[in-house]
Amino acid sequence: MQTRRIGRTDLSVTEYSFGTAPLGGMYRACPREAAMETLAAAWDAGLRFFDTAPWYGFGLAERRVGDFLRDKPKGSYVLSTKVGRLQRPVADDKVPSYGFVDPLPFDTDYDYSYDGIMRSVDFSYARLGLNRIDILFVHDIGVYTHGAERNRVFLRQLFDGGLKALEELKSSGAISAYGLGVNEVPVCLDVMQEADLDCILLAGRYTLLDRTATAALLPLCEKKKTSLVVGGVFNSGILATGPVEGSHFDYMPANREVLDKVGALERIAQSQGLPLAAPAIQFPLQNPMVASVLLGTAKPSSLTRNMELTERRLQPADFKPYDAHTLVAPELGTEAVRV
Repeated sequence: MQTRRIGRTDLSVTEYSFGTAPLGGMYRACPREAAMETLAAAWDAGLRFFDTAPWYGFGLAERRVGDFLRDKPKGSYVLSTKVGRLQRPVADDKVPSYGFVDPLPFDTDYDYSYDGIMRSVDFSYARLGLNRIDILFVHDIGVYTHGAERNRVFLRQLFDGGLKALEELKSSGAISAYGLGVNEVPVCLDVMQEADLDCILLAGRYTLLDRTATAALLPLCEKKKTSLVVGGVFNSGILATGPVEGSHFDYMPANREVLDKVGALERIAQSQGLPLAAPAIQFPLQNPMVASVLLGTAKPSSLTRNMELTERRLQPADFKPYDAHTLVAPELGTEAVRV
């Protein structure tokens, strides 16, 4: 599989990568055997960039990823995890769900400070059972997760000490790169005024349907040489299923406006003999600032099916009558779709 460089670093990642939230039981239980089989399918498909987080199953995904990668040759893969949430043990009857099924018995405290980030890294080493983490993403800082008032506090933690921790880890060689792992654009713009990030893991905001990143973030990434890792390319599923009954966009049931827009996109794809998921999964890589597209699943069959969508490498001309630059159907306009 082809690779792309992360920012100005010497680190390169595969164009498609594996996201492990489903291995932590996101929305449905994931037995250990299924998790290991899915990781093996990702490896067999050529994916060598694995992203995880303490948040996913309250440490469960990190444990499983570490178990899988432990016997792989040094330097044969790239591993990212996240900071900003510390896991705290709680009684079995006090374990919150937060959308995870059968997580480990912990709850979460937010901490973006110098000490919080350093503690988070140490805890991740222990859960992973590995002595190397390549990329750290500051996880879910922003108004989308915290609200405006709390986020001001967390941004101050990050600016007053968290960024220093990340820079120390990078300059010491403990990590090769750092950035943000978020699903909103404004906080990326805010943090990039304070720091030269190597990369941003951006979920759902640079897709065939949602172009929120296009106006300001992509030009700033190009100026600062900050790479994007794009997650959520199906926008919570609707770009995989099409505008069917019960389809979701941005974690919520899709409204009529979104259903109509996705229907128009699907008709264009079908007119060229393509399932809508094929241009959806390949769209972000048309931009050279995108280093990798993150694919997450807990089923080997789903991973294999998604990788089959990448076998015919689409070029901008393949998306006609999409606009060759934005890959947007002309009748939809070029604005981002948000609800």
